[in-house]
Amino acid sequence: MRKPQLIVIPLALSACTRDGFSGSYIPWFCNLPLTGRKEKGDPLNIAIDKMTKKTRDLRRQLRKAVMDHISDSFLETNVPLLVLIEAAKSGNEKEVKEYAQVFREHANKLVEVANLACSISNNEEGVKLVRMAATQIDSLCPQVINAALTLAARPQSKVAQDNMDVFKDQWEKQVRVLTEAVDDITSVDDFLSVSENHILEDVNKCVIALQEGDVDTLDRTAGAIRGRAARVIHIINAEMENYEAGVYTEKVLEATKLLSETVMPRFAEQVEVAIEALSANVPQPFEENEFIDASRLVYDGVRDIRKAVLMIRTPEELEDDSDFEQEDYDVRSRTSVQTEDDQLIAGQSARAIMAQLPQEEKAKIAEQVEIFHQEKSKLDAEVAKWDDSGNDIIVLAKQMCMIMMEMTDFTRGKGPLKNTSDVINAAKKIAEAGSRMDKLARAVADQCPDSACKQDLLAYLQRIALYCHQLNICSKVKAEVQNLGGELIVSGLDSATSLIQAAKNLMNAVVLTVKASYVASTKYQKVYGTAAVNSPVVSWKMKAPEKKPLVKREKPEEFQTRVRRGSQKKHISPVQALSEFKAMDSF
Repeated sequence: MRKPQLIVIPLALSACTRDGFSGSYIPWFCNLPLTGRKEKGDPLNIAIDKMTKKTRDLRRQLRKAVMDHISDSFLETNVPLLVLIEAAKSGNEKEVKEYAQVFREHANKLVEVANLACSISNNEEGVKLVRMAATQIDSLCPQVINAALTLAARPQSKVAQDNMDVFKDQWEKQVRVLTEAVDDITSVDDFLSVSENHILEDVNKCVIALQEGDVDTLDRTAGAIRGRAARVIHIINAEMENYEAGVYTEKVLEATKLLSETVMPRFAEQVEVAIEALSANVPQPFEENEFIDASRLVYDGVRDIRKAVLMIRTPEELEDDSDFEQEDYDVRSRTSVQTEDDQLIAGQSARAIMAQLPQEEKAKIAEQVEIFHQEKSKLDAEVAKWDDSGNDIIVLAKQMCMIMMEMTDFTRGKGPLKNTSDVINAAKKIAEAGSRMDKLARAVADQCPDSACKQDLLAYLQRIALYCHQLNICSKVKAEVQNLGGELIVSGLDSATSLIQAAKNLMNAVVLTVKASYVASTKYQKVYGTAAVNSPVVSWKMKAPEKKPLVKREKPEEFQTRVRRGSQKKHISPVQALSEFKAMDSF
């Protein structure tokens, strides 16, 4: 990967880079070498930690800036070509030369953005494909322009028309290849995050254009929204082909289907109605709220797709994604397009208010969160043993864990849940997942010949139902948190701790249910044979341990450290090294 300093300045000066990056991060990056030097007595480790944190933040901003370029540049890639061809068919050589310059700039932009994507990717094979495709685009561009000039000089020539069609097909093919290659080396999570922000920006532009009667801006921005949504659907559908069919893929594909078949047609219909009403000689009345609702549903649909995709991410990945989006949530809370449930107090979201709680209350919440994390570590250890392909109980457990993490983050003023309505919806999703887990686990219990194991499993399922109900109640209590006269009411702490305790209890019940479900499945062997443990209900397969090299490879930069600290090296016996495999075998 290229060093950050080789990327920052050209990226910040590019036309497509958002103002927030070039305005804030260029001065910050220039002062980066001074990090940790404010006090001469600072320990070296503190300075290193500060530098590491700043570097990580810079890397995150670079990823966001590059994804901004990719999202904008690979949107409606065929428009400059189609405009050039139409001008050539009309025989207007002057227009062809003008549009040829636009087409050339468009091609150069595609190549530039592709190279930027390569600069932040560690996928060596993917980078090679991107650079090869970019080279093809660069060499094909002048040939397309020459074909257009030839057609403009002889618009009636059948040979010139066929020649233009050949180059048109070749260009579109190469652009598709470049687009797919760039998509392969970029993170789907980053793409969804940036696309969600861009759609929100475009939705607000549409609403402003509608209120000002600007038909051209409305039509152009609505087209951009349709293009972004179509690209999200295409990329996510392609991404789901890499997974085995199951609860996770069904959830994601259900969200993409809702966006493509229900939300986008309604949005297109409202855009058409609005444009017709604004374009009429006599202005016609129309429902502005209908248009705003249709626009909001587009944003909500993309957000739901992103949430569904993140369901199986690890806590570390979710934390990084949360940091990636942290600066965007406050912007969203102040936008003109909001749901009816968004309760804003003095321009702040409920999550922002939670971040302003007194330090004493924050400390009490932190204690509860620490206890919750202990329960979460138990669930992580339990589900990490199993391969989730064919085991929907494990998939549902991971989903419930992720949602509960978001709810506890909300009590600390962090995470993707920004208002009380989001917390309530999260509680509903947990209840739905709990109901599905209950159905699966009861099917396991029905086939269990051991009455004691069966009763234990059913008892744990009753706990899940109880704690889901309790969590739902606590999430509604959260809706009473308000900022009155600049002061938070006392119920903020009580409702937050109640919410965390309910999540902790539910987490514990899920852990016990997973264990009891496996134990009940093993009892099949006594009656139905060994193969019964992989019953049609769920399939319990141990996850293969991570591969380890037979010989440890040493990095050149660590060689001196290894020699200097050789006396401190710990020797691990073969028996101890194999203990992890024995532990898994004996489970």
